[in-house]
This record gives sequence, structure tokens and C-alpha cells, in this order.
Amino acid sequence: MVIAQAVPGVDLNAGTVVGAALTLVVAYVLARIVVAVLGAVSERFVEYRISVRMLAPVLKFVIYGAALYYILGPLLQLSGTQLLAVSGLLGAALGFGLQDLFANVIGGLVLLVSRPYQVGDKVTFGEHYGEVTDIGLRSTAVRTPGDSVVSVPNYTYITDAVVNANTGRPEMMIVVEFHIVDDADVDRAMEIVEDALVVAPYVYVDDDRPFTVLVEDEPLYRTIRGKAYVNDLRNEFAYTSDVTERVLAAFADADIERPRARAGTIEGE
Repeated sequence: MVIAQAVPGVDLNAGTVVGAALTLVVAYVLARIVVAVLGAVSERFVEYRISVRMLAPVLKFVIYGAALYYILGPLLQLSGTQLLAVSGLLGAALGFGLQDLFANVIGGLVLLVSRPYQVGDKVTFGEHYGEVTDIGLRSTAVRTPGDSVVSVPNYTYITDAVVNANTGRPEMMIVVEFHIVDDADVDRAMEIVEDALVVAPYVYVDDDRPFTVLVEDEPLYRTIRGKAYVNDLRNEFAYTSDVTERVLAAFADADIERPRARAGTIEGE
């Protein structure tokens, strides 16, 4: 009754409110079903997993957009007076704390167009790193290595830098570092790291994704840095662990000494 008086000519009654509520419920259930089906399909076709899962936020926007259009259909042909009244109500709502919600929705639309990251990508938002599991109207869900889910507001993409580790592909570069004393056999150490990179499970090597081993001198020790691609970003930590185990065992067999740790740092730093 109050809303109908505030916006002259708009017929708001119990039937309209109930219909709108049912429409939103149907849209919510349909969106959940779509996400579940796409999730199941993506797991059956691993090669296209990220592309399939990226359809989920697009279809959610379409479903909710269609629901809002259906609900607000009678308001699409407002007179000048009605349009002014609705604009005033919208402005008041934004002024009472919906600015962030509006910014997040706009950010979500920008994400769908520019696609700086997709569902399934490994990204870094500030201090948070993990896999994007959902892109919603308001926020992006990121699952961290500790299995926590971080809800990142969509407007963060517009205001802050976002680091994407794989940009929509299942393969992702992994970097592992090892330290050896400065008088150790650096050539042998580099060979050990290289062997571990290419024989460990989950490695992915081709002409576009080569592996690399680099050495860097530091005061009193040297850093051996290995870079290679993993075949599926979900194997990131399994691959890193396997390479580390192989390298440390081989270092011990070859009598390649590592710097001693002292007070949380490498001695000599």
C-alpha cells in the first residue's frame, strides 16, 4: 500500500507480491540446478572444465535478469511522474547504504565482459590466494589452499590488482626454490632440480610450456629456482611436494649441503 502510493499508477497488491516472491524462488532454484549440472559436466570433461564452469555465472546473470524483468515488467512503461518517483526511491535506497551492493553488481557485469579471471582459475586478491569457485552478482568466492572460502567483493577487480596464475587454462606454472651453500656443486644441484621437475607426476611440458632451472647468487649461499608447468592446476601442491621430496633426497645422496636455518632465516642473509 505504501509503495503503491509512493509511485502513482503502479498496481501493487498481495497477488503481485506473492508472484514476485515465487518468481525469485524459482530463479534461485533454477540457478542452483544449473550450477550443479555444469559442475558435474565439468568434472567429466577435465580438459574443458574451466570453460564449462565459466558458463555458470553467465547463466545465473541471465536467470536473475529474466526474473527481474518479469517482476518489473509493469514498471518499464512509466510516465514522467512515475519515472521521477521511482528514480527518487532508487536514489534514496542507494543513499541508505546500497552503494556497495550496486558497485558489486556493476563489477560483476564488468567481470563477465572483460573476463580477467574465470571460475576455476587460481588468483590472488591482496593477501588471499586460491581457486575461484563462483562468480556471483555481489561477490567472487575463492577457495584457499587451507580449504577456507573467501568472499571477495566484485568491485575489488576495479579498484585493486588481481593476479591470475593460469588465465583460463588448466596448466599452470609452478616455481620451486632450493638453497645450497656457496661452495656446493651448483652444476650438479641444477641437474638434480631439472630431473625432479621433469620426472615428477603431473608435469606438463611442450614447446609453449618449457621447464627452466635458474641459479642466483646470494651472500654465503645460492638459490636454485626451478620452473615448470603442472598439467592441472589442482595438482599444484602435490607436484610441488613431490619435486621437493625428490630434490632433498638427491641433495643428501650427492652431499650437496644446504644453508643452516637460524631464527627463521637462512644463515648468511
